[in-house]
Amino acid sequence: MVWDGLRSWATRLLGGKAIAAARAEAQIAQDRLRDAIDALPEGIVFLDAEGRYILWNKRYSEIYHRTADLFEPGARLIDTLRVGVERGDYPDAIGREEEWLAERVAKLLTATGERHEQRTANGRWLMIEERRTSDGGVIGLRVDITDMKRQAEALEQALAHAEAAHRAKTEFLSDMSHELRTPLNGVVGLTRALQDTALDPRQQALVADIRASADALEVLVMGLLDYGHVDLAPDRDAPDQIAHPPLHPDSGLKVLVADDNPTNRKVIELMLAAAGARPTTVENGLQAVEAWRASSFDVVLMDLRMPVMDGLAAIRTIREAEAAGDLHRTPVIVLSANSSPEDRRATADVGADGHIGKPIRADELFHSLAAALES
Repeated sequence: MVWDGLRSWATRLLGGKAIAAARAEAQIAQDRLRDAIDALPEGIVFLDAEGRYILWNKRYSEIYHRTADLFEPGARLIDTLRVGVERGDYPDAIGREEEWLAERVAKLLTATGERHEQRTANGRWLMIEERRTSDGGVIGLRVDITDMKRQAEALEQALAHAEAAHRAKTEFLSDMSHELRTPLNGVVGLTRALQDTALDPRQQALVADIRASADALEVLVMGLLDYGHVDLAPDRDAPDQIAHPPLHPDSGLKVLVADDNPTNRKVIELMLAAAGARPTTVENGLQAVEAWRASSFDVVLMDLRMPVMDGLAAIRTIREAEAAGDLHRTPVIVLSANSSPEDRRATADVGADGHIGKPIRADELFHSLAAALES
């Protein structure tokens, strides 16, 4: 009996030591785990299957320092969130507190690892990622992405400023192109027309001087605009004279010309008259549409910048009317001082068959007319 008692006592003693040793080892493991997660720069939190706190690191407490006093094992995360909402810790929840909390609970319940952002009252931004553990709990990650957000905002603002500057530059160059090339078209065109008339030698010399000056000015303007990265119409090494167009001299071609500048209309009329064409001129896009509806034309020459209705709107209106009424398609060629790649794409998009940049050269105009009529 005594022996049996001693053996039972020894067993209990050894068992107690084993349990104590196991507990000590478990405590050491837990301390090591806490040291490890405390060393992480991100906030870490472990929740049980009911959404209650099990373990969290120092960084997590620092991130949510306004509610860290509520963190304790067994406390529910949603309860600390509710207190945080009441304290105004989450700006996005203001005015929609219950809805915000419901959305947060829904994310916690799914915990699929999908990332979402959270803004705090001190102006910080957090990236939150939560995943389910094997026992049904949740491990949550909190990463401070404030600096990243600020850099992204700064980059976005810089890009917006750059785009605005680019738009302003493009608009300025487009305006410059229009304002310079429009009168230049009149000077060059009328000079060339005058050069083909009967003049005495002295008059011919004066016109030649004017022509040389106009050509020099044209080169200067083209170079200036080209330096500003405006896509200019190519300078063709072809005859400039109006006397030999690639159209039949007595073609009788009916041409509708829309241009708000009277000098430009005159230049185009002279060019067309040399080919035996019959031009009808109007001053804006609306008049062009009305004239097109009232009569039949073989081709339309359309400026872009005009009052009342611009050229793009006029071409679009004509194309829509043709489609709606199953009408014969009238070729439309744009004659404009605006000849950037964007301008050319815009005219093509609305249905133009060609785009000639000003100053207009007779050979280029007639080649474009011939190509449009053949197609």
